[in-house]
Amino acid sequence: MPDKRVLITGAGGALGMATMARLTAQGWRVAPVAGRHGAPDAPGWFGPVDLADRDAAAQVVAQAARALGGLDGVVHLAGGFAMQRLLECTPQDWRAMQAGNVESLIAVVQAAVPHMAEGGAIVAVGGMAAARAGAGMAAYASAKSAVLRVVEALGVELAPRGIRANAVLPGVIDTPANRRDMPRADPARWTHPNAIADVIAFLLSPQSRAINGAGVPVNNPAGSAA
Repeated sequence: MPDKRVLITGAGGALGMATMARLTAQGWRVAPVAGRHGAPDAPGWFGPVDLADRDAAAQVVAQAARALGGLDGVVHLAGGFAMQRLLECTPQDWRAMQAGNVESLIAVVQAAVPHMAEGGAIVAVGGMAAARAGAGMAAYASAKSAVLRVVEALGVELAPRGIRANAVLPGVIDTPANRRDMPRADPARWTHPNAIADVIAFLLSPQSRAINGAGVPVNNPAGSAA
């Protein structure tokens, strides 16, 4: 792949920053897109934007693609998480999880694929909760399950162009926000963003050319910061 150009949504979060650092070190040119909560005051960033808004997503993706001269990869890390017991879950709660995780992915992919080169790759972020929901996880797990279904369909639909689509499935990520929100938990059981970023970089690379339409678990607590 002579030119490596990648769009990263949700780039301002811990996983986004780790992924951006890893890909930059590997020679990728990165267009980072920030979500609704603001972009860093630094050159080269796009947003903030509500990526579930199809028109807004199309506009920012087009801007990023033009800046890079096209796209070879898309990493969609933007999403949302909230715990809400099902008996208290409102339609608004449910729709928020769908919008933040599923509709944003669809909007970004629809906007990005026309700018993608043959043989490119898409990586989305799902979650281990997609396999089995626990208490308070119905809306979130449903949304992450839908992310996998979207990825599976994309893998088939984009195969004629050689574009692959896969998802990483993290459990709890060792981030400052999670340590703050769960002070009694043992972060040694979590996975570091750098370890997940390594898998994302692999899924973008030609070395993963045999993997398409898959959800790859990235929840090994031995994942180190290295």
